[in-house]
Amino acid sequence: MLPAKSKNIMVIVYVLVAYIVGIAMILQQSWLLNFGGVVAITHSLMISTALTHEFIHCNIFKSRKLNVFWGGVMTHLNGACYAPWENLVEHHFNHHLHHTDVVRFDVIQYLNQEINFLYRSVYVALEWLYFPVLDFEMRWRIILDPVMDDKKRYLLGRNIFLAMLRTLGFGLLARFSWKALILYFVAYISFVNLNRFADAFHHTYEYTVSGKGFPQFDRVYEQRNTFSNLVSVRYPWLNLLFLNFGYHNAHHHNMRCPWHDLPELHDRLYGETQQCLLPLPLLISNYHRFRIRRLFAGQGTTNAEGELLLEHFTGGVAVSLLTPP
Repeated sequence: MLPAKSKNIMVIVYVLVAYIVGIAMILQQSWLLNFGGVVAITHSLMISTALTHEFIHCNIFKSRKLNVFWGGVMTHLNGACYAPWENLVEHHFNHHLHHTDVVRFDVIQYLNQEINFLYRSVYVALEWLYFPVLDFEMRWRIILDPVMDDKKRYLLGRNIFLAMLRTLGFGLLARFSWKALILYFVAYISFVNLNRFADAFHHTYEYTVSGKGFPQFDRVYEQRNTFSNLVSVRYPWLNLLFLNFGYHNAHHHNMRCPWHDLPELHDRLYGETQQCLLPLPLLISNYHRFRIRRLFAGQGTTNAEGELLLEHFTGGVAVSLLTPP
């Protein structure tokens, strides 16, 4: 068995190498290499997000400074760098401590009542085509916060610098190959969709709009409304495809448990009961079926006893740890 330090270093190296190799592959003429490059970039961004989560919890290094530094590296890859690190940490710990999904605004009310018909129609069309426009709006709101909110004006210079730096990077990519830039965009959209899928079915928490106080929920509520969406039960190694992020009940039981120990903790807590596990094929089906409904109607349906009706589990939106309110 490899020591924990070696496992962590291997994953960090994998993200950096897969990202760089993916860029090199989308710059080639071969469409087969291009496809491999899109897959490599997409997966490196997925793992960078899972590592961002681990760095937020300081589960990789003993030194907080090292966790913050490498967390910053990961956010520069996955695009979450516009939000200050302390905001990412505060946002995610509020999720853990208050057992709620904290959002910038009431998404359901916004889409149902606050935008005009034309804008709503564009939203629906793009989301139907699997373009995650809501997630991109969340990202753009973070980028533009210093312009729109006087209280965040101190971030203006920082965000302008980051925007110029990333624009320069994309400009260089386009100078070598417009096809490569388009393929990178395809990889990023794929990453956002996969990340959204992973987040959508972890909870049936209530939404809490930022700045309006927190509800009072206990640990019983937390576990009752938390679910694990494993890639595979029979072949646990496949769950490394998203760095064991699917073991979500175990993570919420002990948020200081590092990614490589989550399968053991899950087995110790739940054994063979499978009480919190959701079947992956059904979740894939639900993600497809409800890709429009979840924008307008909330997360899911329960029966009279309060049990979740899986076939009507719509899933959540706007709950990514990368887009703090």
